[in-house]
Amino acid sequence: MIDLYYWTTPNGHKISIMLEEAKLAYRVKPVNIGRGEQFDPEFLTIAPNNRIPAIVDHSPQDGGQPMALFESGAILEYLADKTGQFLPAEGRERYVVLQWLHWQVGGLGPMAGQNHHFCHYAPQKIEYAIERYVRETNRLYSVLDQRLSQQHYVGGDRYSIADMAIYPWIVPWEKQRQTLEEFPDLERWFEEVSQRPAVRKAYSLVEDVNPQAGVTMDAEARKHLFGNR
Repeated sequence: MIDLYYWTTPNGHKISIMLEEAKLAYRVKPVNIGRGEQFDPEFLTIAPNNRIPAIVDHSPQDGGQPMALFESGAILEYLADKTGQFLPAEGRERYVVLQWLHWQVGGLGPMAGQNHHFCHYAPQKIEYAIERYVRETNRLYSVLDQRLSQQHYVGGDRYSIADMAIYPWIVPWEKQRQTLEEFPDLERWFEEVSQRPAVRKAYSLVEDVNPQAGVTMDAEARKHLFGNR
């Protein structure tokens, strides 16, 4: 059994998708980041960076004590190695998938996150920041579209953890002030991934965990998300 410390964000969705795709038994431990639960001491023993997602694997491969992990990229790689699925075990194919996983973790996620912040949450509309992050998001979409014009999936011929990592950051494309029609190969891939049963099931967690997802942020949520040091 795996405990998934989760909230309904793109990074949270990455791990619920992987757990569903790999058919692993898991239980959701909601961490309401709008109410400051990411700062609870118990959670910080698992995720010292006070961010979701995190997992605790009660049946690790080495048979030892429960394995706690934070950082979505590390969790995806761990689960892929644990199950032998969605990541080649060795060779250049493995590193192709991993480079695109790291591209998401180090590029698409942070840039789209800043896009979200300055377009929707910043108390002052800073046009320079908005333009900078909208344009950079557009550039990254273009990189992804070019890749998908050459390969069916991001990592190559097979669906992988790279697709799982990237997809949730494309879901809010309208919020990021992008249009999928501009990127036909990205759009093809996006529609295909969105129809996968495991992806649909992973996203159905929103209805149970956070049915108010997308509602305007209140003052308390703003304090916890942007005010704590």
